[in-house]
Amino acid sequence: MAVLDSAPLDVLDAYRTCEFVTLGKDGTPLVWPTAVRRRPDGTLLLSTSLAFAQKALNIRRDGRVALLFSDPTGSGLASAPEVFVGGRAECPDEIMTGPQGAEDYWRMLFVRQPHSRAYVSLPMRRMMAWYYLRLLITVTPEQVVVREQFVPPVTPPAPSGLPGADRLARHTSAVLAARDVSGAPVLARTRPVPADDGFAVTVPADCAAAPGPASLLVHRHDEKLNNMHNALVRGELRRTGDSWLLVPERVVEPMGTGRPTDAFKVLRSTKRATARYLERRGLSQPPVQWAEFKALVAEVKAR
Repeated sequence: MAVLDSAPLDVLDAYRTCEFVTLGKDGTPLVWPTAVRRRPDGTLLLSTSLAFAQKALNIRRDGRVALLFSDPTGSGLASAPEVFVGGRAECPDEIMTGPQGAEDYWRMLFVRQPHSRAYVSLPMRRMMAWYYLRLLITVTPEQVVVREQFVPPVTPPAPSGLPGADRLARHTSAVLAARDVSGAPVLARTRPVPADDGFAVTVPADCAAAPGPASLLVHRHDEKLNNMHNALVRGELRRTGDSWLLVPERVVEPMGTGRPTDAFKVLRSTKRATARYLERRGLSQPPVQWAEFKALVAEVKAR
């Protein structure tokens, strides 16, 4: 039996996104939302564009990863348990310019994120070519933990001047990314509460977090994976008696803060990051296989 068979697979498949954590060069668990597709062989398929290749670089240095399925928005599930999956990932340095080998993954994206279908049209191709230059990530699960859905307290957190406090306050909960004593990443949903020196967080008993580098992720999307926003508060997780405290150091917002001008800035930065990835490998930008992607879009629309 595959490790993943111990999870409620119908629930896992219904989640539109999951939180995916890799280990940065300094050992900090870096967690971001992403889409994932379960394969028949019990592995999980993810992808990242060249513009956001840090996940791939982290995996090539340390393959220990984890995923948390904890935001049921768009899943159609009224009350869904959280599913934690720990394992190892591989990400070959092979740039995919078409959907070959990941057709089901792309079909899923085109169904669940209808606005992305427009990216294959002629007016959008020049701006969105970076989006289709992908690296495939395969995760082999080694551990599964199923938890009850996290229910945040009703009382909102008190105002605070801590780094990231304003971002965290806009969400009812956040995802804590930490490491266990072996250094492997772990994830759990929690409600950060500002304290004197950091954010007090509750760690579930089945989450083997240990003191050290950690981060807090907040993100959102609507029912059709649109209107996305995410922010990461990086810092250090400390144990104070029976309690946990994340001391924040800095905030990372790769997609901006939600201002109208952010879209242009993000587009410019993604193009630059894509060019940088290719330049470091002595490669020119390969052409996207638009016809193949367009055929998949047509297939999805015909259903």
